[in-house]
Parts: sequence; C-alpha cells; structure tokens
Amino acid sequence: MFKSIKRFWKYLTAKLNMSFDEKADPKVQLEQAIAESQQQHKLLVEQAASVIANQKQTEMRLDARMSELEKLSANARQAVLMADEATRAGNADKATEMTSAAEAFANQLIALESEITELKGMHLQATAAAEQAKTAVAQNSAQLQKKLAEKQRLLSQLDQSKMQERMNDAMTNLSATVGDDVPTLDQVREKIEGRYAKAQGMSELQGQSVESKMLEVEQATRNVEAQARLSQIRSQLGLDTGAADTTVTEGGDAATDDATSAGPDEDSGTTQTPAG
Repeated sequence: MFKSIKRFWKYLTAKLNMSFDEKADPKVQLEQAIAESQQQHKLLVEQAASVIANQKQTEMRLDARMSELEKLSANARQAVLMADEATRAGNADKATEMTSAAEAFANQLIALESEITELKGMHLQATAAAEQAKTAVAQNSAQLQKKLAEKQRLLSQLDQSKMQERMNDAMTNLSATVGDDVPTLDQVREKIEGRYAKAQGMSELQGQSVESKMLEVEQATRNVEAQARLSQIRSQLGLDTGAADTTVTEGGDAATDDATSAGPDEDSGTTQTPAG
C-alpha cells in the first residue's frame, strides 16, 4: 500500500511538473536559470575571497614573525657581545646577566623559528588554495558570461518565435475570415480575368461580324461586275437582248453604260459582215 501511494505521488508530481513546464513562460524560466547561476557565482566569489583573505592573513603573520625574528636575533647577538665584554672587563655579575639575557633571546628564537616554520607551511597551503579559488572564479565567470550571451541569443530567438507565431495566427485568421464579408484576392482575380476574357471574346466576335459584312459587300460587288461583264458579252454576241436589259437593270447604272457604249461596235460588226 505504501509503495502504491509513493508511486502515485511521484506520478502526480511528475505530471504537475510537466504541466507547469508546458504553461511556464520560457523567458521567466530563462531569467530564473541565469539568476541561479549568478547567485552560485556570487557564493563562489565570496568563498574565494575568504580563501584569499586567509592567505593574506597568513602572509601578514609570517612577515610579522620574520621581523620579530630579526629583532630577536639582533638582541641575542647584542647580549652575547655584552656578556663577552663584561667577562673581559672582569665584571662577572654583568657578564652573568648578559649571558642569561642571551639565553632568553635564544629560547625565544627557537620558539619563533618553529612558529615561522609552521606559518611557512600554512602560507604555502593558503597560497595554493587562493590560486585554485582564483582559477575557479575565473572559470565560473567565463561560464557565466557564456550563459549571459546564450541568454541574449535565446531571448532574441524567443522574441522571433513569438513574432512568427503572431504572424502565423494573423495569417490563419486572415484566411479564415476573408471571404465572409469581403471577397478574397483569388475571387477578385477570377472575376476580373473572367470579365477580361468575355470582353476579348465579344471584341473578336464583333471583328468577325464586320469582316463578314465586308466580305459580303465585296462578293456582291464582284457579282455585279460579273453580271455586267456577262451582259456586255451577250450584247456583243446579239444574244438575249431582253434578258441582258433586265440583267443590266438589276445590276445597276454601270452595266447600262457599258452596254450602251458597246452598241456601235455591234452595228459596225453587222455592217462589216456582208462586206466580207
């Protein structure tokens, strides 16, 4: 029973996390990630500062002890010299005092030298730790700079994605709404092309009608000329004068003039026949 409850709790937690991640603003999540990295870098810098401060303090203590060592060494040498001078001068009491002082300085020197040895070891360790801390801070700072640059790139990409999504939504809404109250561009194009094609068709039909009428007139003209020529031939041959007159009348004044001008030729021909 406990295992089932535990499994259900894990499932519910994972589902809630997935729902949260799906609905969460990527920009806010990105800011949170960068803020977390900056906070970690701040803690690292503080820790590195403590390590470096410890190294500096150890170095200061070592420098102080080295200065003290020089003073003790000088005092010990001076005490030895004064004891030697007192001995030479026959002043045993002073020689004893100076010897005791020199021994005290020597004991202090021994203790101080031991402390200095320990401080030197501590200083070496503190220096190494400080260098490691500086390296860690520098590396983490470089990583943070990369993350900040990546943040700017991702924010720019996010803005472009939002703009593209808004554009896609606008185009989708435009495709869905255009045509309900206003004709689409394709509909207008189709309508204009239809009217243009119809106008061209009517123009071609009108052109064909005019051409056919012109052909009809030309054919009628040729027919009239043919009838006139035929009447002329008949008149020259003296055949079917009545029919020729009728044809000329139907053909027009031009045929009548041609028949009249041809009359003297017929008479001349008739007169010349007996002479032969």
